[in-house]
Amino acid sequence: MAKQSIFGRISTLMKANINALLDSAEDPQKMLDQLVRDFTNSIVDAESAIAETIGNLRLLERDHQEDVQAAAEWGNKALAASRKADELRGIGNTADADKFDNLAKIALQRQISEENEAKAIAPTIAAQTEVVDKLKDGLNGMKQKLEQLKSKRSELLARAKTAEAQNKVHDAVKSIDVMDPTSELGRFEDKVRRQEALAAGKQELAASSLDAQFNALEDVGELTEVEARLAALKTGGAPSQAAINAPSVPYTP
Repeated sequence: MAKQSIFGRISTLMKANINALLDSAEDPQKMLDQLVRDFTNSIVDAESAIAETIGNLRLLERDHQEDVQAAAEWGNKALAASRKADELRGIGNTADADKFDNLAKIALQRQISEENEAKAIAPTIAAQTEVVDKLKDGLNGMKQKLEQLKSKRSELLARAKTAEAQNKVHDAVKSIDVMDPTSELGRFEDKVRRQEALAAGKQELAASSLDAQFNALEDVGELTEVEARLAALKTGGAPSQAAINAPSVPYTP
């Protein structure tokens, strides 16, 4: 994967508004899990890309250092050849002096070549250093944000468990609410009340039946007295005063 693509993905993830994403998500838990996976994978890719980029940067820096060192060595050789040429020319050995001057010129040419190579590498080193610094900053930022995401996920899970526990407690309390007619105790109380009402109805009915029986007994007693007086009239007699004044005898079946 190209470093530019990784850097772009890091920038996109770093700019992401996590709270806005969670607010708009249908399932915040799944959204958090997906973000954690995205950040984790991007961190792995970024670490690999940064390691490769750092390796290339160190090679460039080594090459640059070698060019600088080679330029210095060729400068020293040019100086030594020039001094030797001056020494030989001082004793009248012009031919050898010219040879050493030519060597000095060759050394100076090589020095210039090494310096040019060092200068050419310098902008690339600066650019690579900037990329590495940005990737390191982005990587550190992603790691911090990943920890925030994990913390957010833990918080969300804890809140979900707390809400679930609260709902269970609420349901349990509701199930034993004696004022709630739909609760178990409410239904049992209603059943007891119905049983009590039934017993009261049966008792009232039984009392009503006994009153009717006693009323029937009183009616029978009155009819018996009437029959006795009617029989007395038919025999030509009149009911005695005692019979009239005497209390009626209860009917005994």
